[in-house]
Amino acid sequence: MHSEHTGAGDPVRTLQLLWRQPDPEPRRGPRRGLSIDAVITSAIELAGETGLAAITIRRVATGLGVAPMTLYTYVPGKAELLDLMLDAVFADLPLLDTSGRHWRDRLTAVAEENRALYTRHPWAAEISLARPPLGPGQLAKYEHELAAFDGLGLDDVTVDAALTHLLSFVRTCALQEQEAAAMRPEGAADDTEWWEKSAPLLEKVLDPARYPRAVRIGQAAGEAHGAAYNPTHAFTFGLTLLLDGLTTQLPT
Repeated sequence: MHSEHTGAGDPVRTLQLLWRQPDPEPRRGPRRGLSIDAVITSAIELAGETGLAAITIRRVATGLGVAPMTLYTYVPGKAELLDLMLDAVFADLPLLDTSGRHWRDRLTAVAEENRALYTRHPWAAEISLARPPLGPGQLAKYEHELAAFDGLGLDDVTVDAALTHLLSFVRTCALQEQEAAAMRPEGAADDTEWWEKSAPLLEKVLDPARYPRAVRIGQAAGEAHGAAYNPTHAFTFGLTLLLDGLTTQLPT
């Protein structure tokens, strides 16, 4: 799966666009007929319909009914547009107020919020945040998520690292779920048909004497989940392990 990353464009122009600051060198010419928000909305809709790979300045311009060169008067290129798209969906993310609840509940809410984001906007999981866009949407989301660690007695660097690990885990789960869905036969509810077709040959080659653990444990997991991989189980089980691990960092 192709992966993009934020922060790949002109940093100064990107920040100006994210924070809707005026261009210090305004372009001359006819009055613009669009708004930057209309461009972003159109690009988000296109990504939702056709995937992130379809996002090009030409495709977005076509959807808006303008020439590609016209769109360049709004955004310098695709790199800046991706930052704007991601910050926009961050700004629209419902953020649950979990103040007063146990820290595990607060961090679980953060994980579930991000999982829901990737469910609504699968393309967003394909964008790496190693260099965050630092727009108003992303910063509001970051502030909200950091608050989930309040009162734990962790130093600032550990809090940031723990949040980064949590968000990376959720993004990985989202990508794996998308990959599993892409492999599933069209119209099939699960992997049952694939396993039924494969079973006769697998019974011949999977010798329990040679692969005792693989056969026993693989069969048990497959029967429990109805597939070799269950996205919901992977998320809930992994999140529990992650939160359990964080307890080792808490002051005693």
